[in-house]
Amino acid sequence: MPNNPVPEVKAPSIFFYVILGASLFAFIQTFALLSPILLSFLLILLISLAVNPVITWMRALTGGRKRATGLLVAALVLVIALTGWAFFGPMKASIINLSVELPGYWERLQKPLIKMEQQAVLFEKRLQAEVTTEVAKTEAAAGRPVVAPQTSESALPEDTKDPGSIRSRLSEMFKGVVGSFTAVAFNAAQMLVVLVTVFFGVCFTLMNPRPILGAMFSLIPERHHGRALVIMQRISNFAPNWAGTTLLGMVTIGLLVFLIMWPIFGFKDAVLLGLIAAIMEAVPYLGPTLSAVPALLFALGVGGMTPLWVLIAYIAVQALENNVILPFFMARGMKLHPVAVIFSMLLSVAAFGVLGVLVAAPLVAIADILHDELYRKRFLPTVTDEDLDGLARRSLREKQSVGK
Repeated sequence: MPNNPVPEVKAPSIFFYVILGASLFAFIQTFALLSPILLSFLLILLISLAVNPVITWMRALTGGRKRATGLLVAALVLVIALTGWAFFGPMKASIINLSVELPGYWERLQKPLIKMEQQAVLFEKRLQAEVTTEVAKTEAAAGRPVVAPQTSESALPEDTKDPGSIRSRLSEMFKGVVGSFTAVAFNAAQMLVVLVTVFFGVCFTLMNPRPILGAMFSLIPERHHGRALVIMQRISNFAPNWAGTTLLGMVTIGLLVFLIMWPIFGFKDAVLLGLIAAIMEAVPYLGPTLSAVPALLFALGVGGMTPLWVLIAYIAVQALENNVILPFFMARGMKLHPVAVIFSMLLSVAAFGVLGVLVAAPLVAIADILHDELYRKRFLPTVTDEDLDGLARRSLREKQSVGK
């Protein structure tokens, strides 16, 4: 029986590379418009893979994916509604109180500034008098006539003539912030559209995810389906760990901030600050620091030693998070190097905007999975992690006995 001839694989033509280059150029030129769409799709895929084990477990109890997804979405909406209703009163009272106290904040801020400006003017005058005396002594010793320098206000630098220079600059800064409110509102609206799109996208994806994953496999040549399946399975295993550790860190930090702030501000404000800290915990490494800003503003309204105690409390929370919570919970779940996550945050924010920080950690994990499956298994098939660690030690001139 004659052997069937093996079809020859033709090399891509010049026309193919021209089309590929033109498509790449068009993608780069339109990336600013496509970035919200790409971010939404990435979030939908990651969240769907993270929640899929829960839907699979509920599916056995309810009898279908649609029913299980409906129950989960209804429970989530109910929790969000009850949370919003519970926090609406405290948030409204805090905003009203802040608007009433804002003129007092500005007055308290101006007093030290005025004092600093007046001290600067006096120091400038004293310094000019000392310099004038030294110049006069030098000229007299040299036998040259002493010319009395100008000591009028016109001789002073511009910054010292206007005692309100620092305050005027602060006022201009606040006006600039208010003037950029339109841009802030536009960015907030864009983020809201992305979040709403992600919410409904996750709901419909969880109801029937197979067509989406099938479409992704249809873009990959058949001979690479096995490798693509392994990559997708590894990402599917990572996504629940990422979501679980993130939620665990959010709940832990939020509860910790609430318990610490309760004796300082009372129950309502402590609940609000705990909620803010829990939400900001979703931003890797920078979120806990940013969550201290509202607490410090509240502390300035109380006055006295309260700002100092609040600052010490948040420093303690930050230290506890970096030395206990992150190593114990987060590192075990994701095992990501902080430098890689920070670098990914910078790239994600530059590419996708503020919401890009939400996908910083998953992008590092996905890049690590792609490196393992596509590069390392092909070009470093016999190199182990111990070999790489040994090369790193030798490059740092460390001995094997030196600790990690």
